Amino acid sequence: MIQPYTPDVSLAGKLRRRFARLTHRRPASIDLRRPVVSFTFDDIPASAAHAGAEALERHDARGTFYVCAGLFGQEGHMGRFAAADEIGALVRKGHEVAGHTHNHVDCHRTSSNDLKADLDANDDALRALGSPSLHFAYPYGEVSPRSKKQLAARYASLRGVHKALVHDGDDRNQLPGVGIEGADGEAVARAWIDRAVAERAWLILYTHDVREAPSPWGCTPAALDRLIIHARAVGCDIRTVGEVLGA
Repeated sequence: MIQPYTPDVSLAGKLRRRFARLTHRRPASIDLRRPVVSFTFDDIPASAAHAGAEALERHDARGTFYVCAGLFGQEGHMGRFAAADEIGALVRKGHEVAGHTHNHVDCHRTSSNDLKADLDANDDALRALGSPSLHFAYPYGEVSPRSKKQLAARYASLRGVHKALVHDGDDRNQLPGVGIEGADGEAVARAWIDRAVAERAWLILYTHDVREAPSPWGCTPAALDRLIIHARAVGCDIRTVGEVLGA
């Protein structure tokens, strides 16, 4: 079984991630007439591929799924990870499938050569399922100037886990994300949706497993459904990451 991994939570790690935001920037060009929310899922436990996707589909919306092909079908601390055929089904239903490394590696701690090999393997696997991985999320939110530069050369956007909204001109090489996770995850996400409305901005939400008894990194299907309903009720469009950046 795949076990949880602890990224660098030291002061040096926090300063490195913050410094990375100042480097290798690529401004995003977005012109929003309405606030936008993107619902995204990391690692892709099978519950996200089913309950998460189905929650969005019930509201005629689609999500962005950041996939690690090396985890296909394995058991982990968030339940079973989706298998290749389940990811292929997401593609056929119109969801966006994006990259998250092949083996969920820490991009900062992985050498450039090893990271390239890992990314090549993941991109090849996703292309075989009918989805070129144009977008990417840093596993654990771990980023450094060196890895950011390497990843920016091959993906249209890179998403982290620092909390913020996205406005025109913000860095598409280190997009922020707000987690729907933990006991207060729904309330936190709801507050950020309201902030996006007030600022007419783009909010990227992320979670992991979507099940009745979620891990500390996931949420329940009901919580996800309520957030989708709230986003629509307050005037947000729901779009995938690629739809926002490609508009």
